Amino acid sequence: MVTPHKPVTLSFLAKRLNVHVSTVSRVLNGKADDAKSAASPDTVARIRALADELNYRPNLHAIGLRTHKSRSVGVLVPRLSDLSIATIYEGVEAAAADHGYLSFVSNTGDSAGRQRELAEMALDRGVEGIIFADARLDDVRFIDELALRGTPLLLVSRHAGRHCAVTCDDVCGGGLAARHLLALGHRDFAILAGERYSSTGYDRSQGFIQACHEQGVEIPSDRVLFGSFRAETGYEFGRRLFSRKTRPTAVFTANDFLAIGLMGAVRDCGLIPGQDIAVVGFNDTPIAAHLPIGLSSVRSPRHRMGYRAFELLLARIAGETPLTEQLEPQLIVRASSALDIRAR
Repeated sequence: MVTPHKPVTLSFLAKRLNVHVSTVSRVLNGKADDAKSAASPDTVARIRALADELNYRPNLHAIGLRTHKSRSVGVLVPRLSDLSIATIYEGVEAAAADHGYLSFVSNTGDSAGRQRELAEMALDRGVEGIIFADARLDDVRFIDELALRGTPLLLVSRHAGRHCAVTCDDVCGGGLAARHLLALGHRDFAILAGERYSSTGYDRSQGFIQACHEQGVEIPSDRVLFGSFRAETGYEFGRRLFSRKTRPTAVFTANDFLAIGLMGAVRDCGLIPGQDIAVVGFNDTPIAAHLPIGLSSVRSPRHRMGYRAFELLLARIAGETPLTEQLEPQLIVRASSALDIRAR
């Protein structure tokens, strides 16, 4: 009988089953082809059944020493408190678990210095690769350096430089929002574009601007406002926009939190979102559907994004050269963009 405090080992399983320890190791810790060549189907089934019965867990440290693979990856995010980033990480974590890996997440606060420090710490601890969710358009030097060093890496959510990335098609998403509002007769827009260094905010804004330009509508540069992706920034910009006599009839925001702050400012200015001003956000976070006035938002496939990022990182670890992927967004229309200018 196995005592509760003593882990089940390969040697213990081999002794119980009267097979060689290397056979048990190849069945439980090797690839699928290893199991097929290690023993007969009946023996493989017996080994796996006993391992399940005794709750055998592989010694990842020992495997790492033998194979020089830790079966772990590092994930760097700007802030895990951001629901969109958290959902992306859940996708990474799910894929890692499905492939027998562990993922470790660290918050960089969008600091280039902190990004370097945490990535180096992760590599010192033997991770096989790193997923960056905090890549910056204005400073990709460290990621370039890692690539030159041969470190397997993958970008997610944001893109930068020529590095392989899994993102939402943010330009397309911005265009979806613009065409929706243009179809309602809007021509006087403002954009809350997020941080200048983030490809998400830049691409979403450019997609919106391009779709408007295609229909002969130009957005003044002073109506494209840059700042943090937080609700308080949306509120501040909203107060600035709607305390004036001349104000936009519709606002597109680079994420839902900016939109939520904006709608608070709209109400404090004596207006009603969806009736006096149309608002469209981005990401379709869970709260968007449950606000007092439902928020129209471009849905990005965040969980799938994280899952695919891990799968492509595994390909990089295996020495392959996967291509960047852009996943398709979807516009979800709710009451916040109900204002139809054509009806006026």
